[in-house]
Amino acid sequence: VERILKTEAKIIFICSPNNPTGNNLHQIEHIVERFKGIVFIDEAYIDFSTQESFVSKINVYPNLIVSQTFSKARGLAAARVGMVFASANIISLFQKTKPPYNVSLLNQNAALRALIDRNDFEQKVAIIKSERSRVIESIGKINLIKKVYPSDANFILVEMDNPTEVYDILTSKQIVVRNRNTVVKGCLRITIGTVLENDVLLKELKEIDK
Repeated sequence: VERILKTEAKIIFICSPNNPTGNNLHQIEHIVERFKGIVFIDEAYIDFSTQESFVSKINVYPNLIVSQTFSKARGLAAARVGMVFASANIISLFQKTKPPYNVSLLNQNAALRALIDRNDFEQKVAIIKSERSRVIESIGKINLIKKVYPSDANFILVEMDNPTEVYDILTSKQIVVRNRNTVVKGCLRITIGTVLENDVLLKELKEIDK
């Protein structure tokens, strides 16, 4: 943290929950309070997290920008709609530089519809959280898995000795995961799917483990 605060950069970007590890980052408010420039917090996965959104801190810290998206918890990746929250001064700068027609009417309507049924949204998020816990518990019992990283996102990061080999086998079975071996050595990133999808994944991993 102290190294970050000593940087001469004008803006720093923080992703929390982080990608690809899935964990919440700590001491963020300490950084926002002391950093001399702008702190941009990417909260794409905040709906799956126990961490409070920093949107509530916008009026406290004039150097804070928080972004969220409809692509993850609300399932609108194809719409490419995001949101940014910041002080009036920062938003005024955005207004001067953004394209005049940056979100189509169709995408705006899709985003508005996604906001209407709050109960349905909360139920779907609750299912993903529950499945995340189940998958973490089950996958941790498979011998080829060396480590399961804690996650507050809709995915988990798992470490193994032969991630690329496992990735290729899963791909051949039409099971899509992310090979993150070049970013976090020895790791695959696994998105939490439906109950059936998760069952298929666990079954195949157990087969590879034999």
